[in-house]
Amino acid sequence: MDNVINFGIVVNTLDPTNSGNIQVRLPSDEKYKSNDELQWAFPLLPKMLHIRPKNGETVMIINRLMGNGNTDRFYIGPVISQPQFQYEEKSENSALRSLFGTKIGPAKNIEEAVAQIKRLEAGGCELIRTAVLDEDDAKAIPFIKEKINIPLVADIHFNYRFALTCIEGGVDAIRINPGNIGSRENTEKVVTACKEKKIPIRIGINSGSLEKEFLEQYGKPCAEAMIASADRHVKILEDMDFHDICLSFKSSDVRLTIDAYKAASEHYVYPLHLGVTEAGSFTESAVKSSAALGTLLYDGIGDTIRVSVSGPPEEELIIGKKLLRAFDLAHNVPDFIACPTCGRIQYDMIPIVKEIEAYLNTVNEDITVAVMGCPVNGIQEASRADVGIAGGYETGLLFRRGEVIRSVPQNELKDALISEIETIIREKKNSAA
Repeated sequence: MDNVINFGIVVNTLDPTNSGNIQVRLPSDEKYKSNDELQWAFPLLPKMLHIRPKNGETVMIINRLMGNGNTDRFYIGPVISQPQFQYEEKSENSALRSLFGTKIGPAKNIEEAVAQIKRLEAGGCELIRTAVLDEDDAKAIPFIKEKINIPLVADIHFNYRFALTCIEGGVDAIRINPGNIGSRENTEKVVTACKEKKIPIRIGINSGSLEKEFLEQYGKPCAEAMIASADRHVKILEDMDFHDICLSFKSSDVRLTIDAYKAASEHYVYPLHLGVTEAGSFTESAVKSSAALGTLLYDGIGDTIRVSVSGPPEEELIIGKKLLRAFDLAHNVPDFIACPTCGRIQYDMIPIVKEIEAYLNTVNEDITVAVMGCPVNGIQEASRADVGIAGGYETGLLFRRGEVIRSVPQNELKDALISEIETIIREKKNSAA
């Protein structure tokens, strides 16, 4: 049954026959610039949907979509010129969220920067950001761009001329705060150049660097203060009829991060880049990022993510990929099941878990792998795994989808599992060919 909402928009309720898709039909109306029977079908995301039509059509963003197809909030307006690296069409098997990488060394060290970006590309990074600290960094952009295969974002602070050099050099996006690159005239120069090249701008709001006036107004860093700060910066761009905008609202505080992004998702129609800033070392970041970004992703909020780790950028990708995989938002990422061990365990399982985990971090395939402590419950509990092992006293069992393939001597379990993983990957590739 159709639910009629204001503006004559019709949103069909969920139809179990179409795998969770819903359809939106817009009536013919000059102000909407839409066709008579324009329809889109898109995957359902919990509680929030971003409809991403092409330029010149109408966009509607539905927040908090309820399970019965009703909505309690929506926005409608003409589609802005979309940042192509944010909104390019993806196949149904690709990620719905893009994984952002950063922290490459100085851009001016071109060969080192390219080598690091290549490693991050191989690890699953889909966007990369580099800080532009001086003119040499800015001039390096075209030389880096010609050697990499993912979009490059330039992080500009204070000197608008660096932004202009990066734009001329073919950078894919600019990250700035309009308020910290000098006069309005400077901002206008950057925005004009971005409009000509169709380059989007990300405005980054951090709770730790809010303007004094907003801290005094609200008493402390809070979601309301961050939105107020963003409003000021967004208005500068919107007043210049620039709408290729992405926003981020980062904090080192998990609850503030969640509150700020939830408020932003209701306040803006622009895409959101998610992240917990200054999240700490690998373990600290894994916990904080999973808590904050996991909450937001479950609510369907966010378009790109970056996991912040005080360590090698490759560690950020490990957490980010697993986080997206947990919400079925990334594919070609292994899912690893391992039991916590108990009194029934009869072999040294923990070293095998660590070795298989390290091996799977090098695998870019959609496969679920299990390492279980015993065959009593292990095989059944890991029956959703494509392949797994369950250890025993002298031998263990190798299984696929809960069915035992063969027994394997205990000291050969790891190698047998890796061999079977690689066999399954070959089988999948051959069946897809």
